[in-house]
Amino acid sequence: MPRTTKAEAESHRREVLAAAAAQVRVRGAHGMSVPGLMAAAGLTHGGFYRHFRSKEDLVAQACAAACAEKAREIDRALATSPDASTARRTFIERYLSEAHREHPGQGCGIAALAGDVARADAESPLRASYLDGLREMIANLDRLGERSEADSAALVEVAVLAGALMLARASTGDELSERILAAAREFLTTDRR
Repeated sequence: MPRTTKAEAESHRREVLAAAAAQVRVRGAHGMSVPGLMAAAGLTHGGFYRHFRSKEDLVAQACAAACAEKAREIDRALATSPDASTARRTFIERYLSEAHREHPGQGCGIAALAGDVARADAESPLRASYLDGLREMIANLDRLGERSEADSAALVEVAVLAGALMLARASTGDELSERILAAAREFLTTDRR
């Protein structure tokens, strides 16, 4: 059997990480299985440890990858909008959309993993990765508005965004779900000066 090149190995690692980032957001940190994940990435279970030290290591890296996706979404909103205010509105409307609610595998890692992280040990790699992602999201939200560093608006925004998304997902199928998304969008996009 031919050996894989470094480029192929890195490609396989990225495929596993992308599949893990999607699965961990859908199934949670404990609901993802290594054999299922490797099969989803089109690889054998035996190759897992060539890429990751442990399942815990993979889950922490998957959390980081999921959070990085939202950072790139904010970057795209800024790049395609005429100003930061328009980018902020665009990001909020996409985040609090029915499409985001319905596709957790491509959604926000902050909202998807909050329960898992709350139950994780204080020193776990997942918690450390999550906190890094949360801090990055807060910093990125700060880029979407005219605020001083002392302003806590980004903290409130991330809490409303993630909280509304979690509640909307938990109430999917009930009219309350749409009402939660709409109320949070209105709250965050209404000028309160």
